[in-house]
Amino acid sequence: MRKLRNEELERLDVAAFKTAEKTPLILILDNIRSLNNIGSVFRTADAFLIEKIYLCGITATPPHKDIRKTALGATDSVCWEYRKDTLQLVDELKNEGYRVVAVEQAENAKMLHQFTVADKVKYALVFGNEVKGVSQEVVSASDQVLEIPQYGTKHSLNIAVSVGIVIWDLLSKVKNKRP
Repeated sequence: MRKLRNEELERLDVAAFKTAEKTPLILILDNIRSLNNIGSVFRTADAFLIEKIYLCGITATPPHKDIRKTALGATDSVCWEYRKDTLQLVDELKNEGYRVVAVEQAENAKMLHQFTVADKVKYALVFGNEVKGVSQEVVSASDQVLEIPQYGTKHSLNIAVSVGIVIWDLLSKVKNKRP
């Protein structure tokens, strides 16, 4: 077995990415502190052709060298927008027909492996602060809460890791539904 060279991977360039059909999924980052986490989320969003990222509250925005370090250019390909108020954004997206799903540990949360993707539903996933998680007001305003099952001693996962797990799980479920 031989590792492939980058030029053999047949990846899109930025112009082709911009015009490609996107995964109908929006990511909302609610008060993320770490610039490296923000960059990692951009990179994951690029990998899976995510429609858009909303950076809310204290979440930093590009251009920034620490975001760029982990995003590796994904801030140029992935559509993003800054919003000061996460709750206001959640209300707007719900009015536009998005199903807003907070990824958090909460009462009556649906475990990720038990979550079923509905046909023709546009999802907006909210990921929260590294210490405090998704704010309670945003959890309360969300249509649903998803929890990633964990079996060890720690109470949470890194936000960038959580984004990757949830996106991969949802995309796998969507792709398995297709004929």
